[in-house]
Amino acid sequence: MASRLSSTPISILPSAIELRNKELSQRNLEIAIRALSRDGLVVLEDIIDHAILDRLNLKMVQDAYELQARKDSPFNYNKGNIQQDPPMTKKWFNEAIYTNPIVTQITSTALGPKPSLRFVSGNTALPPTEKSPPASQPTHNDADFDHPSIPFALVINVPLVTMTPENGSTEVWLGTHNGTTIADQEGEHGDRASGRIKKRLLEARREVRPPCQPVVKKGSIIIRDLRLWHGGKPNLGDDPRVMLAMIHFAPWYRNQMIVEFAKELQDQLTLEETGLQVAASFVPTEKLLRDYLNRPYGNAYDFNQVEKVDGFF
Repeated sequence: MASRLSSTPISILPSAIELRNKELSQRNLEIAIRALSRDGLVVLEDIIDHAILDRLNLKMVQDAYELQARKDSPFNYNKGNIQQDPPMTKKWFNEAIYTNPIVTQITSTALGPKPSLRFVSGNTALPPTEKSPPASQPTHNDADFDHPSIPFALVINVPLVTMTPENGSTEVWLGTHNGTTIADQEGEHGDRASGRIKKRLLEARREVRPPCQPVVKKGSIIIRDLRLWHGGKPNLGDDPRVMLAMIHFAPWYRNQMIVEFAKELQDQLTLEETGLQVAASFVPTEKLLRDYLNRPYGNAYDFNQVEKVDGFF
């Protein structure tokens, strides 16, 4: 009888030469692509300097408490889990986080050359309070629409601190991106809790390959197939756990979302500089800082295509 696949994600630790060259070796690139194909997720360890993360974390934790205090807090599924955009200005932008060339090397290999960056936001697990006791998100699929059966979008997650089960590391169900369809889900797109995986399917999958709530070291980047089943877990610690989220779409995928950046970043976000088609709206820095915490959230974003190809999906 064949042994059951591990529920622990594959991690890659780039060498000093790979980091200096901003490019994985052929062997490590193969490992990353195989992990994405089989598991729907791979972790790159020790790829971002901790000082860069610490500086941004101070700012975003301050913002998180401001968002938590609002009457209409931008929560996802439960009030302990909020969607939170980072300030996309020159002061807070860093290539290692948002346009990391090793990440782009992997997504360009998996999705095709020059993928599109069309989403930049974040997910923050807040410590429990009387008004927001510990609660988990339902296991769900971010592709809450009739989606392609081939890879079309990869989520880039950057935790600003080490993620553990105690502070709300995301639960992932490795391998569930393969063969998943809209029929697996409950809730319509636009519902606050759309994309929920049906209970009977969760019970069956648990017998095959149970979920994992992994420890992800500070300095790591996670690359996840958008179709993978996952769910936010409660933060039982004392400090907010901020995790950034970007999405790279395949160059053939006709999504229409646009990311707002400060105009001062325009020269850093060209195709030549990033290897990405950055779908951007550039605005004055003052306007961005005034608006970035007031954007739509959750299902206000649509990861679907504007049109389908006849005969496929």
